[in-house]
Amino acid sequence: MDIINRRPGLAALVAFIAGLIIGLVVLGWGLFPVQYTGSDPSGLVENYQAIFIRNAAEVYSWDTNQEKLRLALSGWGGDALACELAQTSADPGDQARLVAAATIVNGQGCTGLAAAGGTAVPGVAATAITGQDTAAADDGGSNLLPLLLLGLLLFLLLLAILYVWNRRRALLEGEEAGEAEYGQPAPVAKSAARPSTARSGAAASAAAAAPATVALSAEPMAVPIARFRTAFTRGHDTYDDAFSIENANGDFLGECGVGISETIGATAPKNVTAFEVWLFDKNDIRTITKVIMSDHAFFDDALKAKLAPKGEPVLARENETIVLETATLIINAEITEMDYGAAAELPDASYFERFTIELSAWAKEGEAAAAKPGEGEDLLRY
Repeated sequence: MDIINRRPGLAALVAFIAGLIIGLVVLGWGLFPVQYTGSDPSGLVENYQAIFIRNAAEVYSWDTNQEKLRLALSGWGGDALACELAQTSADPGDQARLVAAATIVNGQGCTGLAAAGGTAVPGVAATAITGQDTAAADDGGSNLLPLLLLGLLLFLLLLAILYVWNRRRALLEGEEAGEAEYGQPAPVAKSAARPSTARSGAAASAAAAAPATVALSAEPMAVPIARFRTAFTRGHDTYDDAFSIENANGDFLGECGVGISETIGATAPKNVTAFEVWLFDKNDIRTITKVIMSDHAFFDDALKAKLAPKGEPVLARENETIVLETATLIINAEITEMDYGAAAELPDASYFERFTIELSAWAKEGEAAAAKPGEGEDLLRY
C-alpha cells in the first residue's frame, strides 16, 4: 500500500498496536490464558476449600498419617476452616473427623482456636452447605472475553482503514501539497534563468548589484526562450509531439516533447494511462524523462514498477508543474487541462480522454550554457 512508503512510522505504529492486541489480549488473555500451578488450597474458591478439608480429614481417618494431614492443612488456616465446617455439619461422624483434623494440626482442636493462632475465613461453611458453585458462574462469564476482544480488534482495524483512506483522498485533492512526492520548483531554484537577450548593459549591471534575495524573487518573471503547447485527445493513437529548442540567435540547444508511454485495455482507440515528457540537451549525454501517470496507474504497484525504467513517475494533476533539468536547460511542463474517460470494463480514472500540457524552456547561465562552438556536435556524435 502506498501509505506504507509515505508514512513508515505510522505503518509501524499500527502494526505494533495490532500485534499487541492479537498477542497479549486475544491469545494471552482470551484463547490461551495464564494457568497458575504450585499454589496452596487458599487460592481455591470456598466450596472447593471445604471439599479439600473434608477429603484430608477422611483420608486421615483411614491411614492415621498425622504428618500428611499437617502438611495438607497447616500454613493457610485449614484448621480454622475445619472447625467452622464441624460447627455447621449435621453429621456426627463428619464433625468428629473435622475436629480430629483440627486437633492434629494445632494441638488444641476447635476450643481456644483464636488463642492458638488459627486463621478463620468467614463464609466458607455457608458456601459449602448451600453448594453454590461460584466457579461455574465465573467460567460462564469468561466466555464473553474473546468476543469482546475480537470486536475491539475489528474496531481498531476499521479505524486504521478509514485513516489510510482519508489520507489518500487528501493527497489526491491537493489538501496537503507539502506532503506530496513532488513539487513545483521554479527554474531559478537550482540556477538562474536567462532573462531577455535584449536587456541593456545598464539594466544588467543594476541587476548584478542587487541583493541575492531580490534577484531570486524577480527571476521567475523572466520570459522563457521557448514555449510549446501540445494537446492529446482520445483517438490520436500516434500522439508523439517533439519541439526544437533554440536561443534568440537561432542556435540549436536541444529538444523536448511529449508522447504516449503506456495504454490500458485492448480496445481501439487506445486508452492512454501514462504519458512521457522528455528533454534532450545537446550539451548533455543524458535525455531526462518523466512519466506522467493516471491516478489508477500511479497507485497500481505492478504498473508503476513496469513504467519505472522509463523515468521518474509523476501523478497527473491539473495545473501541476513538472520540472526537467539537464546540464544547460530547464523545462517546466505544466498540465493545463486533463479529463479522465469512463468505461465499465476499466477502473475509474485509468485513462485520459483529454490531456493538454505546456512546455516552457529556460537556458542556464554559466559555463555549461556558454559551450564552445562545435562542442554540442561532438556530444551528438558520442
